[in-house]
Amino acid sequence: MGKAIIFMIFTMSMNMIKAETCKSIDKGPVIPTTPLVIFLEKVQEAALQTYGHKGFDAKLFVDMSLRENLSETVEAFNKLPRIVNGSVSKSDLDNFIGSYLRSPDEDLVWVEPMDFVAEPEGFLPKVKNSEVRAWALEVHSLWKNLSRKVADHVLEKPELYTLLPLKNPVIIPGSRFKEVYYWDSYWVIRGLLAGKMYETAKGIVTNLVSLIDQFGYVLNGARAYYSNRSQPPVLAAMIVDIFNQTGDLDLVRRSLPALLKENHFWNSGIHKVTIQDAQGSNHSLSRYYAMWNKPRPESSTIDSETASVLPNICEKRELYRELASAAESGWDFSSRWMSNGSDLTTTSTTSILPVDLNAFLLKMELDIAFLANLVGESSTASHFTEAAQNRQKAINCIFWNAEMGQWLDYWLTNSDTSEDIYKWEDLHQNKKSFASNFVPLWTENSCSENNITTQKVVQSLMSSGLLQPAGIAMTLSNTGQQWDFPNGWPPLQHIIIEGLLRSGLEEARTLAKDIAIRWLRTNYVTYKKTGAMHEKYDVTKCGAYGGGGEYMSQTGFGWSNGVVLALLEEFGWPEDLKIDC
Repeated sequence: MGKAIIFMIFTMSMNMIKAETCKSIDKGPVIPTTPLVIFLEKVQEAALQTYGHKGFDAKLFVDMSLRENLSETVEAFNKLPRIVNGSVSKSDLDNFIGSYLRSPDEDLVWVEPMDFVAEPEGFLPKVKNSEVRAWALEVHSLWKNLSRKVADHVLEKPELYTLLPLKNPVIIPGSRFKEVYYWDSYWVIRGLLAGKMYETAKGIVTNLVSLIDQFGYVLNGARAYYSNRSQPPVLAAMIVDIFNQTGDLDLVRRSLPALLKENHFWNSGIHKVTIQDAQGSNHSLSRYYAMWNKPRPESSTIDSETASVLPNICEKRELYRELASAAESGWDFSSRWMSNGSDLTTTSTTSILPVDLNAFLLKMELDIAFLANLVGESSTASHFTEAAQNRQKAINCIFWNAEMGQWLDYWLTNSDTSEDIYKWEDLHQNKKSFASNFVPLWTENSCSENNITTQKVVQSLMSSGLLQPAGIAMTLSNTGQQWDFPNGWPPLQHIIIEGLLRSGLEEARTLAKDIAIRWLRTNYVTYKKTGAMHEKYDVTKCGAYGGGGEYMSQTGFGWSNGVVLALLEEFGWPEDLKIDC
């Protein structure tokens, strides 16, 4: 046998071994993306080569759409002259983009919200301070700036766009985020409800329900490239809040089948984990797990660069899934998901049972039971009441740490039984303090039977180091990632504040009010300094917006506006309390 043939057989054998190794390392499905997204990723890569890193935003290029059909556009792109390093000249790429692609700004067009009133009747009655009231009305008016509808040409030829053709008007987060996002929408809706914009809120929910009808789950955002993952599941909470203000039973009836589908998505397949507690009882809990093992299209060049230090395609694919799973969590990115907090390549999201996801799912189960009862679906209500009881038990058994007074994420190690059942061990709880450790406070009745637990949690939060002059930090690790110290994000502020209120303890209510005042002040002062609401804030000092991560801090901003309005609705602002830092 010749040396060449022996080498070929050896190479084929090694490739087969590598493929098998990949299979064993990277488990789980991959949802195929569209040919359009694949092509736009190539444009993104070419643009980085041509324009360089300065001011480069990878997402811009996969948000573009086609003027002509895909085959013609690809042909024109392939004919672009290449210089020595394979890149395209700036003038050639500029001409190609101008001739063949449309800006993302053309996909969605501004639309006046049908139910916007400059000063709604009964708006924020507890706000007595005229300065704060004027600011609140300005924040309320931002819904007009962020209101969009899908352009007619997208509805007519959806194959030319990565934007998904949702039927109802949307509220976008702002800046580079020009499409609707899943968990952002919960806090947008809270703000809309404070401003009596009930029809806009219902329209957002109807859009999200349509995504479940099409995909089986709510996508991270309304783009074709987000179809491989979801985001923290809060749709049922949106519907409950809208019902509580409008009494709209028709919305409940129309949404309930979709909520059952979404619940199944999070409690089956790759998302479901069985874990055995110290007493030998089995519990079902859930984790984040994206259906993807390639660079995220909206950050393809960034993810490729991050993974470039890894030695082989197998490890790269594994990392790509972990990064996409972190994006599914909403916390993209944070040392919370890393085995080495200073190294993004050690992200291991799928190996973690997250406290917050399971608290959200507990709330979903309670909410579905409530909604099912409203429309006479008693067997569904009973089923989800029981599911909620089981999850509450699991949360307390697996996550609760009495010594720390927090619920802690749990790291999964290889299961030691043939049925893939993980055995709980104390050493696998992540004993670092994260804001997410306090999310179970938000779940209705989670602590009502045990005031001692709530008191422990309140004391733990106060002594954790997370409570800063301008709000709650997400973690205590300053890694440069945007979901780490010193950043505070609106949804976690609101969840923890509202959770403290729901506990019913006076001590908890006092702390909730204190955090709300800190958060409102920093939002106000930053707004006055910059003329904008920001997506995140530096909580170490009043009046500073956040930074870090893979893109510049964005303004607008959907969930920031919603949290401010919801907090002012709850607490108001007395005439004699100053709003400046």
